[in-house]
Amino acid sequence: MSETAIGLTIVAVGTSLPELVATLAAALEGKNDVAFGNLVGSNIYNIFGILGVTALVQPIAVPAEVSLIDWGVMCLSAVLLLLFATTGRRVTRLEGACLIALYAAYVTHLLGVLP
Repeated sequence: MSETAIGLTIVAVGTSLPELVATLAAALEGKNDVAFGNLVGSNIYNIFGILGVTALVQPIAVPAEVSLIDWGVMCLSAVLLLLFATTGRRVTRLEGACLIALYAAYVTHLLGVLP
């Protein structure tokens, strides 16, 4: 398994678990604005803040293993979230299941099970 695949799966899940717990707690308390804001805000901060500061300290090369599929999955997930959040102004259980299934397919692809 390549270092890029490890970063795209194991490290990503490990660093996102605290966000999952905070978002679940907020959602279970009916604080949907906090739950949604936590997820979107965290991703925006990770991309702009963390990546920006890191690149200021040391430029980061994009690994050759990061393919068009990886970029496409990232863009597709953002578009799906936008669509799901604006239609009916909520992300339904079915839409959540769709997102989880797509993530499972992506991880399966990264592990080499899917072409």
